[in-house]
Amino acid sequence: MLDSLLTLTDLTAQEFAILTSIVAVAGIVRGFSGFALSAIVMASAVIILPPVQLIPICWWLEMTASVLMAKGGWQEADRGVVLGLVIGSSVGVPFGLMLTTSISPELSKLLALLLIITLALTQLAKIRLPFLATKPGLYGSGLLAGIVTGIASIGGMVIAIYVLSQDAPAAKMRAALVLFLFVSSLTSMIMLLWFGVMDSSAVARGLALAIPTAVGVFIGQWLFTPRFAPYYRPFCLSLLCTLAGAALVRTQIA
Repeated sequence: MLDSLLTLTDLTAQEFAILTSIVAVAGIVRGFSGFALSAIVMASAVIILPPVQLIPICWWLEMTASVLMAKGGWQEADRGVVLGLVIGSSVGVPFGLMLTTSISPELSKLLALLLIITLALTQLAKIRLPFLATKPGLYGSGLLAGIVTGIASIGGMVIAIYVLSQDAPAAKMRAALVLFLFVSSLTSMIMLLWFGVMDSSAVARGLALAIPTAVGVFIGQWLFTPRFAPYYRPFCLSLLCTLAGAALVRTQIA
């Protein structure tokens, strides 16, 4: 059975084991923080697979996590704002995919890791951009989120910066991220199929890795403690910087 799974996913046993561990940890982080699943997977697994192959895998993982967490997001999030972000994102995704599929795997890895580090540091520094709290800022944030989703499947990090500019409560920010990731995943699938990125191998990998991701999300939700909420985001962002930095050094040395 394992041999058949490895054949379907086109992975070695070692690669599959490493990816399983990565997505389980990423699921835990997503469960208690509401974001960073794809970013952690991309920052860690990019040394195994190029971004163009990780993006469709991350789609399945995000959809799995979003289905498990969407109820709270729908109840607490500002649905009008999420709709505007999704519209912008839908326009941006094809541009990001166009770039990812037209450059070399080495350059796409470098671009993805630099994006992760830049967005993580921006959030760690708590940089607020007042112009984002406008109508053009809303759709512009969605557009940028779509572009980086097509490049590295990390649109949620852009949305986190947008929500930060609203000075919204932590619970509302977490809910907006959860709902955005769920709804935008539905529109992103069309583009992934259109560009031929979501092939049979990607589907097999995504479905196989969805199980440990779901387990991780449940663990993360169980570990969530409201009084520690202020510390979750800095921890996750610091982890992302460390993972992406280490992967960046490794890819450049290799």
